Amino acid sequence: MSAAEINHTKGLLLTALGGMALTVDIPLIRLANGEAWTILMMRTGATFLSALVVWTIWRSITPKAPQLIPGRTGLIVSGLYGLGSITFVTGVFNTSTANLVFILAFNTMFAALLSWVFLKERPQPVTLVTMAVMILGVLIIVGSSLGTGHLFGDLMGLCSAFFIACAITISRASGKDMGFTALVGVILPCLVAIFMVTSKGSFQIEAPWWIIFNGAVIMPFSFFCLANGPKYISGPEVAMFYLLETVLAPVWVWMIFSEVPSRNSLIGGVILIVALVFHSMWQLHQGRRRRMARPVRHPV
Repeated sequence: MSAAEINHTKGLLLTALGGMALTVDIPLIRLANGEAWTILMMRTGATFLSALVVWTIWRSITPKAPQLIPGRTGLIVSGLYGLGSITFVTGVFNTSTANLVFILAFNTMFAALLSWVFLKERPQPVTLVTMAVMILGVLIIVGSSLGTGHLFGDLMGLCSAFFIACAITISRASGKDMGFTALVGVILPCLVAIFMVTSKGSFQIEAPWWIIFNGAVIMPFSFFCLANGPKYISGPEVAMFYLLETVLAPVWVWMIFSEVPSRNSLIGGVILIVALVFHSMWQLHQGRRRRMARPVRHPV
């Protein structure tokens, strides 16, 4: 196996682990049962402190530990992840779990579009068709929210998907280690949440241990894996592992809270998932064909 194939496999494993951990994020937020800004403050605060402790220990063991924020590029990526965190938690409290995670799946296509525009990685016709189908799926979901009070939450989910795709694309372009950058980025939403909670005097949370576990363990592990993925695999490939949350988070919420998605949400979600699964299978097939087409080098 060549070095490029080893790195690609490493990237797939990292992002798969990160995507799987991310599937329990929304259920843990819901289990904490608190006010939105309080949840955001505790979640991001625990994530930042956990990341700082891990980085300090890592740095004391070896000077090769990655930077917290690698230069100006890292600062931009950090800010984008911070904005994504604010819009994500806002979406959790303003729309259904199914709507939110189905819309978040659109970050795959955002990543492909941004890679096309800024990295000159022109998507194949199949990818363009997949984008069009996904737009249809998102329109069905968002359209069903008109007049239900969920439209704002749906739009926040769409903003979160866009911010994450931007962060993935910039990370990919820089080639830098952004493992801790996503974690440091939570300081922005944490400061905003602290201001909102103190100004309102509304610290409300019933089960803080769930959100502390989420912020201190689940988020650092997930973000570290997903933020490191672009070093080894393309932006659209990284974004596709966010699909695990799209598929599994509504299942966990249905099992724990008996929250059943609406008919239009299911229709739009199925369209999104089928389109992305088809596109993922096509990408794997193309990758296998390219590897088989490479000339075999025999030892001299």
